[in-house]
Amino acid sequence: MEKKSKRDRGRILTTSGLKKLNEAIEEWKQQYNLRATLAEIEAESGVGSDTISKIRQGRVGADLSKIQQLFASFGLTLDEADHRSGKQSQPSSETEPIGELLPLLNNEEIVSHNSSQVFISYCSQDPDRELARQFETALNAAGHQVFMAADRIRLGENWFRRINEELKRCDYLLLFLPPQSVQSELLTYQVQLARELQFSRPNRKPVILPIRVGFSLSTPLNHDLRGYLYRIQQREWRSPEDSVVILREVLTLLATPPENIASEVEEQQETLPAEEISSIASTNSAPLPSAEPEIPGGQIDVASTFYIERPPIEERCYQAILQPSGLVRIKAPRQMGKTSLMARILHHATLQGYRTVPLSFQLVDKEVFSNLDKFLKWFCAYVGRELRLPNQLDDYWDDIFGSKVNCKDYFEKYLLAQIDNPLVLGLDEIDRVFQYPDIAEDFLGLLRAWHEESKRRVIWKKLRLLVVHSTEVYIPMNINQSPFNVGLPIDLPEFNSQQVQDLASRHNLNWSESEVDKLMSIVGGHPYLVRVALYHISKQDLTLEDLPENVTAETGIYSDHLRRHLWNLEEYPELAEAMKNAISENYNGQLTGMLGFKLDSLGLVKWQSNKCYPRCELYRQYFQAHLLSEKEEGRSKK
Repeated sequence: MEKKSKRDRGRILTTSGLKKLNEAIEEWKQQYNLRATLAEIEAESGVGSDTISKIRQGRVGADLSKIQQLFASFGLTLDEADHRSGKQSQPSSETEPIGELLPLLNNEEIVSHNSSQVFISYCSQDPDRELARQFETALNAAGHQVFMAADRIRLGENWFRRINEELKRCDYLLLFLPPQSVQSELLTYQVQLARELQFSRPNRKPVILPIRVGFSLSTPLNHDLRGYLYRIQQREWRSPEDSVVILREVLTLLATPPENIASEVEEQQETLPAEEISSIASTNSAPLPSAEPEIPGGQIDVASTFYIERPPIEERCYQAILQPSGLVRIKAPRQMGKTSLMARILHHATLQGYRTVPLSFQLVDKEVFSNLDKFLKWFCAYVGRELRLPNQLDDYWDDIFGSKVNCKDYFEKYLLAQIDNPLVLGLDEIDRVFQYPDIAEDFLGLLRAWHEESKRRVIWKKLRLLVVHSTEVYIPMNINQSPFNVGLPIDLPEFNSQQVQDLASRHNLNWSESEVDKLMSIVGGHPYLVRVALYHISKQDLTLEDLPENVTAETGIYSDHLRRHLWNLEEYPELAEAMKNAISENYNGQLTGMLGFKLDSLGLVKWQSNKCYPRCELYRQYFQAHLLSEKEEGRSKK
């Protein structure tokens, strides 16, 4: 028998061949509910585990017959394009980072013997898409299991449910953040779900690994995303030269159990998200015009020319917050500009020499809400930290007196006593507290008590409250204990046609009244929807005439926004059913109070004369297409 040549180094799978094999193994794993360990693959194929590892990692060549056997066991045919000689250098057409990483795959510190589940989230455009492919190939070659939605979700499968399932299953969320992530609601929602899973699990999975693609670390993320990624280390990809460096770091991390590295990927910073608002508010420079239209998404910078005032709201808030016993309550649905208005009120107060502390409850870990004592301690510590005061909870917290008395004492005898100027406490997304009725009733009652104290005691006159929420308060409360029936109420409205025309001109669009009307007939005066349209039209991505056909398209300018809303509704069937009613033919404007409040807080409906209707034609059309059955949809279009 002729001996094999010493120069014959066997065969190595090409990138396309490796992808083909890994996809087949993934389908097999899903079909039989397996983990696809080397032992399980060996039992299925008859190929030894060492050889399987060699084939999938591409470190050295393997016998062609073994590769064929492995392919055949998963119903695949090995084509010429699927493999190459082990002695050949990596062809230029192959993914370069993989070729450079091959020597690293022999490193025990980088290649884990335990397979991790990795969810890769990426933008469907290059370079994000190509980077995701490269990382998928490298991670698979290192023995990990990779999920990418575009490749794994089959036609007709429920996209939202599958994303939820995979996030719950994965050990790591590898997050590619393009500049458009500022605007991406679905990406923000994925990160939110991942963070909620982390806080609910002892092992802190999934670990989030954010990589900015052509997106500077100094560029701010949107308000929510910035909070969810607070203290999580991020990396910046600027060019293909960065791919190998970042891949090496990711593979090294994946070789360590997730529960052991959760703290390693979190930065030990002193700066809190709230301080970013404070630092902006500390400037005394006037807002300057922007040379380029800003990508809409999240809070608008106080120096931006794209913030549209809604007189007399701003001026009334500025005056009210400077008064002793000042309390301002801002209510509006999501994306109506509440946080941007709050930032401007804090900015104005800072210019008058006031101390300011913004606090968004949307960014508070779930575990903080476990009981009232823990919540109020966290609240006191947070405000103290923002005021740069040492934590002295042990000196003021006495179990004999109860949490509310202790919290009041901490503010009265320590926090307020240590500052010379009034303090404006901005409480954003306070709706989050409503989800915990036992805590909400006591905390909201405490805020009301402080407001009343400020009317008769000098020390409490230092405290001014700014409360921001998205929906009506549905926590049953004594009218004399609620902070929602005192102070200055602000119900933030949509833009009117003059304000839309003003915003269009700031985007260098010289629109007539009829052009403004055409836009508003689709999206109404919803600030975010208007800004998205004006941004894309000003960038010449589309024209106003293209808008009616574009808005509900799966690749349209609102696709991410609309899918995010659909995801919310599918997560809560009672809300989906309520929205179906609101867009059906025979709807009479009546919704159950609680459901109407919740749809309103999401921004999907609006109230007119105690009746509830879809907020705009965009939402009506989209949800008729995605929520109603064909029969119902046919009736609604008659």
